Amino acid sequence: MRLTDGVRWLPVWWRNFRVWRKLLGAALLGNIGEPLLYLIALGYGLGAFVGQVDGLDYVTFLASGIVCSSAMNTASFEGMYSAYTRMEVQQTWISMLTAPLGIADVVVGEAMWAATKSLISAVAIYIVAAALGAVSGWASLWVLPIAFLVGLCFGAWALVITALSHSYDTFLYYFTLILTPMLLLSGVFFPLDAMPPAVGYGAALFPLSHAIALVRPLMTGGELGPVWLHLTVVGVYAAVALVIAVRLLNRRLMT
Repeated sequence: MRLTDGVRWLPVWWRNFRVWRKLLGAALLGNIGEPLLYLIALGYGLGAFVGQVDGLDYVTFLASGIVCSSAMNTASFEGMYSAYTRMEVQQTWISMLTAPLGIADVVVGEAMWAATKSLISAVAIYIVAAALGAVSGWASLWVLPIAFLVGLCFGAWALVITALSHSYDTFLYYFTLILTPMLLLSGVFFPLDAMPPAVGYGAALFPLSHAIALVRPLMTGGELGPVWLHLTVVGVYAAVALVIAVRLLNRRLMT
């Protein structure tokens, strides 16, 4: 099954953008305020006790992790709570499907919108990090398209969970069992080499770990590792999730 036909998903993205624009203040506060508090409070508060990590001031080390974790969380919330509301409560998706749109167009449009919101969040955090002196060089701007890819990945997986859910309560399992361990064990708050080797090997399976492995050296001027490996892992996760979400939602909404 094809995922999209040209850019037929674009009206779905545009519809979500227009709704978001009406709620701009509250939306920005919710998606950006919390990660910025983490960056400032932990970066300086905890950083005063931690000192340097991997040769970096803690706020500099933390900033790159917060960019990635914020992209993950923003896309996940959008792909679950907001998307579920459009699917089940408002019946927006059903209305879209009466137009010349298919399930794949809706899924791709929703995933692209989740990625866009991740990018907006990442831009805000990047600006604050730069103001705090936690960004090094123009090459760091590459973190923004990476944040978009991270948002696409986690937005797509959030749509898979939405397709399987029959209430908002189901999302707590995904946050508790998947996203929280990933947040804590992917190198956001501390380097992975501080953990037992088995944890490090497991973390290598997390797309968030690969995103941080790209973003951290870009933001701090460090040496990049295998770029294409990290991009491929995140991209494959995104592609697989899109295919699964299309099939699950086709079964749920079209039967």
